[in-house]
Amino acid sequence: MEFRRVFDTIPEQFDRWRPRYCAELFADLIDFAEITPEKSVLELGPGTGQATEPILDTGCDYHAIEIGDNFCNLLRKKYGARENFHLIHDDFITHGFGDKKFDMIYSGATIQWIPEEIAFSKTFDLLKPGGTLAMMLTRGDYKTPNEQLYNEIQKVYTAYYKPATPYTHGGFGYTNAPDYGYDAVEKREFSGKRVMTAEAYVAYCGTHCDHIVIPEPLKTQLFDGLRTAVLNAGDRIVFHDTFVLYLAKKPR
Repeated sequence: MEFRRVFDTIPEQFDRWRPRYCAELFADLIDFAEITPEKSVLELGPGTGQATEPILDTGCDYHAIEIGDNFCNLLRKKYGARENFHLIHDDFITHGFGDKKFDMIYSGATIQWIPEEIAFSKTFDLLKPGGTLAMMLTRGDYKTPNEQLYNEIQKVYTAYYKPATPYTHGGFGYTNAPDYGYDAVEKREFSGKRVMTAEAYVAYCGTHCDHIVIPEPLKTQLFDGLRTAVLNAGDRIVFHDTFVLYLAKKPR
């Protein structure tokens, strides 16, 4: 199974434990892209809605394309009653949108799973002149706030982190959008903080695609080791989050 499809095997856990983006990021994005009820928006791979509601709440003509069967079912339960919510159950890479064009296309850590040439070229074609491409991701730092615990966790990973399929997914070239016709990319950052218990941390780690495919008994040993490390540190682990927002415009 492709790594980008693995998340769909744990929809409820994914929905509960994946971090949300901060309100300041969405306020900045909505202002930058001038999202109003008259605007049409496409979200790439919303998952279970980690980045959906603030945009949907603007009253815009909201569309999403999601590949996961279970994710689509959960999204329909959450938002299906909203008149401005429209969900396409398909793969963005191969889906044909016809003549449909959007004022904004955005991604909450999904565009990185699409080959760069397809990601930028296809979004460029789907945007109206002057439209916005927005790409967001979260960088979680748990070394700075708890370095001793971080070192103990690395020992656990050395012993038990052995995915059945090697995780070779590389970085996505977020700043390469101008190579495909976009204006210069702006990068904006916002700060957040998460504090988790051992159980919450293990549940969160269980939403990482490369962790899901670790075979037994290594998976149980890994999670038991992570749980023990955090319990021994006072049943508390802190994440300093950086929410990154990349913004690009299609020239008018």
